[in-house]
Amino acid sequence: MRPVTLTTHRLLLRTVGAGDTDAVHAAAQDPDIQRWTTIPSPYLPEHGRGFTEQMVPQGWADGSMFTFGVFLPQGDLVGMLSITMRSLGVGEIGFWAAKPHRGNGYIVEASLAAARWAFTAACVDRLEWRAEVGNNASRAVAERAGFTMEGTLRSAVSNKGVRRDCWVGSLLPSDLGLPSAAPYLPAPAPRA
Repeated sequence: MRPVTLTTHRLLLRTVGAGDTDAVHAAAQDPDIQRWTTIPSPYLPEHGRGFTEQMVPQGWADGSMFTFGVFLPQGDLVGMLSITMRSLGVGEIGFWAAKPHRGNGYIVEASLAAARWAFTAACVDRLEWRAEVGNNASRAVAERAGFTMEGTLRSAVSNKGVRRDCWVGSLLPSDLGLPSAAPYLPAPAPRA
């Protein structure tokens, strides 16, 4: 798939390339990003190059991962957001915000734009969010974007060689008033 560009009221979501490597590398020096995400730590310049020049283009080309840089109109990098395809019709959203841009609702806004795109253009019927238990900032973003928290998965993520418990949530097209690409039959409500 060719990369797409999305716009919101305040943001531009576009693929990243070689020209964005320095901004990605600088933002990824934040200890919180390194702690709560699976990026390498320490995050070296070659990690930034590999991400912007190889991983991102390859994900778009083979349809395995759709990565957007989240930018303000004047060009400042606000954060990164990706949707990784996990199985047919199921994607997993991941994101981080650059420290100076936290607390402004930018990643919530970007998540909703990317979810709408995934549901309408990428045949996604379920968007999952996962974060290590304790990553309260990520959970707050997911909840504000409308994700339903579904529980805790034991030993479900590996971060820097350590298995960790994670929270899991989901967002469905119907949560945003959109049709699903495939029929959905929810479980019946329990009898009282």
